[in-house]
Amino acid sequence: MEKIFYLGPEASYCYCAMEKFASVFNLASYEAVAKNSILAVIKSMCLEENSNFYAVIPIENSVEGIVRETIDNLGLLKDTDIKIVAETSIPVKHCLVGFADDYKNIDTVVSHPQAIAQCYGFINDNLSESVILKHELSTAAAVQKVSESSPNLVAIGSEFAAQLYGKPIIKSEINDYSSNKTRFILLGKKQSKISANDKTGFSFATPNTPGALCKVLNILDAHGINMTYIDSRPSKQDLGEYVFYVDIDGHALSDNISKAIFEILLVVKDFQYFGSYTSV
Repeated sequence: MEKIFYLGPEASYCYCAMEKFASVFNLASYEAVAKNSILAVIKSMCLEENSNFYAVIPIENSVEGIVRETIDNLGLLKDTDIKIVAETSIPVKHCLVGFADDYKNIDTVVSHPQAIAQCYGFINDNLSESVILKHELSTAAAVQKVSESSPNLVAIGSEFAAQLYGKPIIKSEINDYSSNKTRFILLGKKQSKISANDKTGFSFATPNTPGALCKVLNILDAHGINMTYIDSRPSKQDLGEYVFYVDIDGHALSDNISKAIFEILLVVKDFQYFGSYTSV
């Protein structure tokens, strides 16, 4: 039986992505293992003794951008065979959940930091300026905090979570952008084959010299490779030193991608290949 680690609890957006991956890859029977943080998911994979497992974590939101906890901890997989197998996007439709009978009585809003940020417009337009915003590990965990005995505390979460935990919805679709989506990745030890809809992800650091990043971009351009994403994070080793995270169109087994990666390896340091994967 396959084991799938995911950012829980049940009814989180990550849980919905897990169910979608399970359907696409015909994982008819699997053990879903909820973890309370992205770091805990990644560490659980590293400690797993067999290869019959997957993991699902969020990596990017269309409004708030990259999920920092994911990017900062993917480096833990550098010396393993674990790679990104697939990606998918889940529409985000946040609800205000709780027992408050009037907006003016709400004094605390709890949710995942990104969910709160995605609803700032609604919060500023409808709730008190003194409202307290508290962070939770996931939107589903936030919904679980809501209780009839504390009607002034409300959560931001999904309709699915509200229904599963039997909590009333005060207002539906409160996110500031209706097109809001979160991208999730499926991690595992099974390598994907070339398809018509592939991406390849990797990270690297560059020497602190003029034009160092341009050398990488010029290599991609010379091989006709489209870069779909780039971001940078502090290396945590030296002030002013950064690690770049890149997604490109295509599979690492294709000629132009493999040649480009070989050339990139010659001009960068601390290169990490995250995998070639399909979008589902």
